[in-house]
Amino acid sequence: MLLIMGVTLYTSRVVLQVLGVEDFGIYNVVGGIVALFSMFTGSLTSAINRFLTVELGNGNQQRLAIIFSTSVNIQLLLSVIICVFVELAGVWFLNNRMNIPAERLYAANWVLHTSILTFMTNLISVPYNAAIIAHERMKAFAYVSVLDVFLKLGVVYFLFLDLYDGLVVYSVLLFIEAMVIRFIYGAYCKRHFEECSYRFVYDKVLLKEMAGMAGWNFIGVTSGVLRDQGVNILLNLFFNPVVNAARAISVQVGIAVNSFANNFFTALNPQIMKSYVIGDKSYMIRLVFLGTRFAYYLLLLLSLPILLEAETILSLWLQSVPEYTTCFVRLTLIFVLSESISQPLVTSMFATGKIRNYQIIVGGIHMLIFPLSYLALYCGAFPEIPLYITIVISQLCLFSRLLLLRKMIGLPMMEYLRKVYNNILSVSIVASLLPSAVCYFFPVSFLRLFLVSGISLVSTIFAVYRIGCSGEERVLIRQKIACLKYKIIRK
Repeated sequence: MLLIMGVTLYTSRVVLQVLGVEDFGIYNVVGGIVALFSMFTGSLTSAINRFLTVELGNGNQQRLAIIFSTSVNIQLLLSVIICVFVELAGVWFLNNRMNIPAERLYAANWVLHTSILTFMTNLISVPYNAAIIAHERMKAFAYVSVLDVFLKLGVVYFLFLDLYDGLVVYSVLLFIEAMVIRFIYGAYCKRHFEECSYRFVYDKVLLKEMAGMAGWNFIGVTSGVLRDQGVNILLNLFFNPVVNAARAISVQVGIAVNSFANNFFTALNPQIMKSYVIGDKSYMIRLVFLGTRFAYYLLLLLSLPILLEAETILSLWLQSVPEYTTCFVRLTLIFVLSESISQPLVTSMFATGKIRNYQIIVGGIHMLIFPLSYLALYCGAFPEIPLYITIVISQLCLFSRLLLLRKMIGLPMMEYLRKVYNNILSVSIVASLLPSAVCYFFPVSFLRLFLVSGISLVSTIFAVYRIGCSGEERVLIRQKIACLKYKIIRK
């Protein structure tokens, strides 16, 4: 994962260097037009993941094959519908409403068309990815992820040949790269999973069940898309592509850091769902408590030095740092930390399949981000204000989830607040004291960056061990360390 994060961040630097700040911003905001339509597909994606995981737990191979083929049918139909709609409405919006320099409209239209094709390719890959996750083949996922980032790096270096307009070439090559990854996932699934041999099926009952779950989940997915892509487009309408470039860089940092937690949750989520299916709710709640804490600790370990030394790190990473990037990066990492607390709770909700009230309440609160951001920007707010709004709403959604899941699965809310929420707050405060003091007393320099990074690592590990872990967990850690030392000595 460190390799993937490093290559991803390096790739972003080279892309910014080759394309320039303006084209980098154009690519991200125009691609965001297409990504807006994931509100129609994301809800079904979650339903597909849930149905495959639950049916695998039930062990019904014939039913599993029907679910997979039905999922492929749905994704194929949606990809065609979205392609037609975006080619009509998206092209008009790009050319008539967005803040794009006139001389770059030609390239921006190329980006839109290739982004549609890339989106369709990734959409069709969803059932295959879901099958890998449901079977918990995380090694395959990891290997393909490594290949994915190196292919993207190869795409970037191809741009140095300067054969044509860099923005056009970049968008086309990313589509080709997505196709390669799609065929690799498809080939792996067909070889290892019996149910992944596609055949056309029409199961009306199954379609109704999946549509029912996807219908209510549409609220939550839409709020997430509007939060990310919708706000990005608002920033373009009220400012310019340079602000979009700053936002895109912060998103890349957030994705790179969050990839560690995502891989952790990828392994954890099937266990939460399967424990609910077999009726072991006590084990399920234990997984939620444990998974939330350790995912947050991992993110804090990675995020703390970046939060404190964002300006210096960005100046080393990028040759030219767009305005607002430092503030965007810090706020994005705080949001990533906030959202990591909720991820196991969301998985628990999906495991029940009863999502109507949950999505109406939590999704409705989350939906406020877009109109509040628009209102703030319309009144003359700075570009970073939507991120402040997003963080506050994220915390409101967390407490709403706790209240709802207390009734849905019997989640002990007060115990959660004591053992999880208060725990991670205490760890965060203690871990940040020493490195923050170094930032306050030392001037900005490479020496301070080195000191802050080292002290952050030590203080976070100390805070997690002494405050974040229970007595039993500390004993287990000591046993694991002793076992590791014994193996090293024997070698």
